[in-house]
This record gives sequence, C-alpha cells and structure tokens, in this order.
Amino acid sequence: MLSKNLTKYLHSLQLKKFRLEHNAFLVEGAKSVLELLTADFQTELVVATEQFYKENTQKLEKQPFRLEIATADELARAGTLQTNDAALAVVKTKDNDFLYAEKGEYVLVLDDIRDPGNLGTIIRIADWYGITKIICSQTTTDWYNPKVIAASKGSFTRVRGYYAELTAYLEKVGNMEHGIGIYGTFLEGKNIHQTSFGNTGYIVMGNESNGIGPTVEQFVTHKITIPRFGGAESLNVGIAAAVVLDNLRRV
Repeated sequence: MLSKNLTKYLHSLQLKKFRLEHNAFLVEGAKSVLELLTADFQTELVVATEQFYKENTQKLEKQPFRLEIATADELARAGTLQTNDAALAVVKTKDNDFLYAEKGEYVLVLDDIRDPGNLGTIIRIADWYGITKIICSQTTTDWYNPKVIAASKGSFTRVRGYYAELTAYLEKVGNMEHGIGIYGTFLEGKNIHQTSFGNTGYIVMGNESNGIGPTVEQFVTHKITIPRFGGAESLNVGIAAAVVLDNLRRV
C-alpha cells in the first residue's frame, strides 16, 4: 500500500505552488513513463502496478530511483487520471535557458494559451514536426501541469519550453536577427497555402479566444491565415498549429 504521506505528496504535485516548491512534477500512464525512462530527466520515484513492473523489470531496476508497487486503484487515487493500470512517476523539473532559433530552425511562440490540454497537444504536434523549442508567455498555462504532460503523450521529453515576457523576447529576436521571419496566425492575413516560409524563423500562436494580443502582434512580420471554406467560427489552437507546421514542413 502507498503510505498516506506519499499519497499526500503525489496529490500536492497537482498544484503549481507545490510543483514549484518541490521542483518536481507528475508523469502518468505507461507510454509517458516508458518514454521518461530513456529521456534526459532526473526521476525521483516510480509507482508501478505489479503487471507493469513484470513487463518492464529490466528497464525499471537499472534506474537509480525509488520504486513502489501499487494497485491500479491506488494509482488512480494518487494521480489525476481516472484510470491508470500501469505507472506514475515523480520527476524533477528543468531550468531551460533562453531558446532562440538556430540557423535552419523554427521556434514556436505561444501567446496566452490557457487550456492545459491545448498546450500538451501543441507540444505533441511540435514534436511530430521536429520543433524542439517552444517559448511561452508568462500567462500561458504551466508546462508541468499534469494535464499538459498527459496530453503531450511523452513529447515533453523531446521538446523544451521556456517562459518569457514575449514583447521583450521578440524585441531581442528582432535585434539579434535583422530580417528574420516572425509568422503569426490571424483571421486576416496571407493564405498559408500560398506562403513561402524562410529557412529560419518563429511562429506565433495566440490565445484560444482572443488570438495574438496587440503587444505581440507588433513584432509579427508575416501575418498568415488558414482559409475557411465552411461555416465553423474558428479552429482549435492545437489543430491550427498542426496546419501551420504542416505547411512549414512542405517542400
């Protein structure tokens, strides 16, 4: 059985203030935990069901972390997933340096993304399209929120995130890289299917309801839009990110 103190600690990591206090976060589910074991993260603890342990004994026992065995019901009560018949882990957070676009690289910039599921999906999409750096506004939801980590499906292990005051960050980008493309999605802009992306640049995605804010908009050098052919009012920001990155990666 999981001790009351351990269960209390796991519960506390569902809240940002305790994640900051302990410099740790939760990773839940078989896929995410297995990806974590081969990633460059410091794992503090893994709580696994007997079945998950038997299926992954070698991977688990060669790692220098505390290992606890629990039932699926205990995992579900300790974590955030309604059903978890595999494992959860406690992992140390990382302090990333400022992330700028290297030559031949694109960086994704997120302006006030509030929904954890959307952020996790965007991380997963970025990973699919080979984007390894994401800059988040200070008002974007916490990267280490359990819902973000769950929605990323392990992609958080390959994509780095950094929180910054976006106006200062983008101003510095403009000063560092004269003429570099900063592409932003708007309802009115150039058709993305007719847009030629440069070799290096930044792509800005805006808030779910309000889009890119005016203080960030002033730094956008190329306004692009995803043309609408039907009656839907808007696209989910995760879907929009996929469309933009798919067009970026087209040869």
